[in-house]
Amino acid sequence: MTDCGCAKATRDLEEYLRNEVCKTEHADIREHLEHCPDCREEALVATTLTEAVARACKETAPEELRDQVISTLRAAQAAHH
Repeated sequence: MTDCGCAKATRDLEEYLRNEVCKTEHADIREHLEHCPDCREEALVATTLTEAVARACKETAPEELRDQVISTLRAAQAAHH
C-alpha cells in the first residue's frame, strides 16, 4: 500500500501554513490539500486555530491589570537587588 501523501502533508502542515517549506514542497502539499478532504479539513482547523491565537495575542489587557502586573514585576525585581 502506498502513501497518498497524507503522512507528508500532515508532518509538514505547520511549516506549510507558515510558508516555511521550499517552493517544491509547498506546491506538492498544496496540490495534496486540493485533492484530499481529510488533510484539507486538518489544514482549515490549524489555520483557524492559528488565526484565533494571533487575534488573542493582539488584544491588550485592561489598564488596571497591566498596572498591577508591572507593579508586581517591579517589586519582585527590587527584592532581588
